[in-house]
Order: sequence, then C-alpha cells, then structure tokens
Amino acid sequence: MEQYIIKGGNPLVGEVEIGGAKNAALAILAAAIMTDETVMIDNLPDVNDINVLLEAIEGIGARVQRIDRHTVKINGSHITDFDIEYDYIKKIRASYYLLGALLGKYKRAEVALPGGCNIGSRPIDQHLKGFRALGAYVDIEHGKIIAEADHLRGKHIYFDVVSVGATINVMMAASMADGLTIMENVAKEPHVVDVANFLNSMGANIRGAGTDVIKIRGVSKLHSTTYSIIPDQIEAGTFMFAAAATRGDVTVLNVIPKHLEATIAKLVEIGCEVEEFDDAVRVVSKGALRNTQVKTLPYPGFPTDMQPQIGVTLALCKGTSTITESIFENRFKYLDELARMGANVKIEGNSATIEGVNGFSGARVSAPDLRAGAALVIAGLAADGITIVDDIVYIQRGYERFEEKLRSLGAQIEKVSTEREIQKFKLKVC
Repeated sequence: MEQYIIKGGNPLVGEVEIGGAKNAALAILAAAIMTDETVMIDNLPDVNDINVLLEAIEGIGARVQRIDRHTVKINGSHITDFDIEYDYIKKIRASYYLLGALLGKYKRAEVALPGGCNIGSRPIDQHLKGFRALGAYVDIEHGKIIAEADHLRGKHIYFDVVSVGATINVMMAASMADGLTIMENVAKEPHVVDVANFLNSMGANIRGAGTDVIKIRGVSKLHSTTYSIIPDQIEAGTFMFAAAATRGDVTVLNVIPKHLEATIAKLVEIGCEVEEFDDAVRVVSKGALRNTQVKTLPYPGFPTDMQPQIGVTLALCKGTSTITESIFENRFKYLDELARMGANVKIEGNSATIEGVNGFSGARVSAPDLRAGAALVIAGLAADGITIVDDIVYIQRGYERFEEKLRSLGAQIEKVSTEREIQKFKLKVC
C-alpha cells in the first residue's frame, strides 16, 4: 500500500500549474458518448477517477483513443451495452453520469448504485425525479438503477435541493428530449457551466447554465467537437491553502480567478496577501494568521471540497475558528487525524470549533477521503518532523502528480510503499 512520507517545516515557494477540473471532466467524458461522431477532449487530468471512467466507457463498446496523458478521442457509435457494472461504480461515483447520457441518446440505461468517497449521504432521488419528469420509467432492481423510455419529453422540473449531479445528469438527458425543458433550483458550479458549454459545442441548445434556471430545447442528434476542460478550482485552492499553512509564497497558474472568489476571500480574511492576474493567483503568507468562520454552501459559496484544506490552515491560526459543514455530514473525519498532530478541535453535529495552536508535530495519519487526504498532506508540510499519510489511493483519485508538484515548490515529500523506503527517506532528510 502506497503512502506519502513528509518532512515538514519548509515554506512552499514558486509556481505550480493547475490541471483540468476532475469534476467537469468526468461528466464531459460521459456526455461524449451521446454522439455517433468522434469527440476530442483535452486538458484532462491524468488521475485514477478519469482512467476508471474511460475503462467503463470502453466496456460498453465506445472507442477510446488516448492521444496523450491529457487528451482523448471518444467515439460512441459502437455502443451495444447499456449496463454499467458495479466494479466501475464502486470506484467512482461519477459513473452515474452515464445514466443521463445513455438515457438521452438510447432511451435506456442500467447503472449500479454509486459508491465513491465516504463523506456522507449523497442521495440520487433528484436524479430519478428528473428522469421520471422527462417521461422515463425508473426503478431500482438488484442494486441497479434501470431507466428506459419510449420518448423523452421536455418538462418543467423544480429540484427540491440544489444538486450538482442531478443538474448535470438531467441536463444531459433533456438535451435529447422532445421539446423544452426548464430546470429550476439548479446547481451553478463552474463544472455545470462547462458541461453545458460542451454539450452546446456538440449541437445541444442549453441556455442559463450558471444561473438558477436552465432552459434546454431538445435536439434529435449531436455532432463531433473538440473541447478543452476548465482548470480545477479545487486543486488550485488546495495549493493556495498549502501556501497559507506553510507560510509560503505560491503562484497557481492556469486558473480562472472568478471560480476562486470564495477561497480568495477566506485567505484574505485570515491575513494572507492575494494577488490576482488574468489566469493566475499568487498567495503570500507571512506573519501570524488570524481566525475566521466558515460555512460550506453551494457555489458561489465556500465549497465543501475546500473545507478540510481550510480546516487544517485554521488550526494554525490565532484564536478560535468555527466551520459549519452544510453539505456532507461525514466531512470532519480528518479532524480526528489532525488531533494526532496536535490540533485542538471539537466537533458537535455539523459544526467544528478549532482553537489555533502554534504548530503541528509529525505523526502517522490516514486519509479518510480525497480532499481530507490532501488536507493531511498540507498538515504534514506545516508540521515539525516526519509525517506519514496512509491510504493515499484516495488522494490519487483527484490530484495528478501531487507529490511532484509539491516537491517543485520545495516540499520534502516522497511516495513510498515499504518500510525500507521510509527509513531511506528519514536518513536522507534528517
């Protein structure tokens, strides 16, 4: 089992290039099978989730051609199987986007109930509500969601809760339904907009993505396109908080600053200097940082996927901070691990109270999920001594060349898998 071993204490300094947005890419890869023509997608992140989804797409008969690490061609004209097996779904939750894609194109799909990170309840009832509103018969049998329809017809749909997954999934199906679909109370995240732009580049007619109301005029078929994925705002935010926690000076390149507004606002609140450019953001952290309050909210609020990263940083800020997690109820698991490194935290329900400490001490910790794992790496970078992070398979699901990028900023971090490699690292750095 692979681990990260880290010797902390070095401020991160330099420039780091941010890859394509994993959450946008997963949905766009699913949508790519909705045409019989060849689609080319670039700026893909080379991470485990993407590679698993490409295997799932190939497994149902689509042709997948990897041009390079970040570019793929997909042709969905040879799909004969509408059944997405549990082996793929249990690895990555986003395989459920194939439900909307297959239902839209073929009016039939079978997808195993999803898995993914254990960060709390993520019901799919809004997905099913949307598909049923479009005229599909939807049932759950033997652990699978089965959706089929003679015709999909446009409908006025109001989502009970804001759901990124449901917004994207129903948008894909509705793009090939008859007539007009109006979706209200939808998610406004940048990757929702990116998926809509991708579908429009294939000939879909979607308006309003990024607002509360999306209007979709269904089309009978979609065509080929070449498309580039937006930068990953969560990867960018992770490096920005790593700069803050280590008292560093980091410029993240290839970003859209507009997508980072909530993250930037919190960094400024705690005392960092933030400089914005056209496609880059620089974070400088010097002197004592101060406490603040955070509540996770749907975009444009503070993202739940950035909550562990700011939590680690707040544990090193002067004073008492509070975090309210309003999206996923299990997102505080990392705080138990952080306490092993000397953090002073108290969890009550969906709120955490964090009393700032002067520093962390290195310890052996375990990554409970993707973003929490990245946050514990940040803690290790800021800590005194050696930190070992177990279960880094979670981190590799969403961060490309994470340790290499950190090393380019001056971090002392290695990926290891044996006790001998751990001892070798300790001899080298101590």
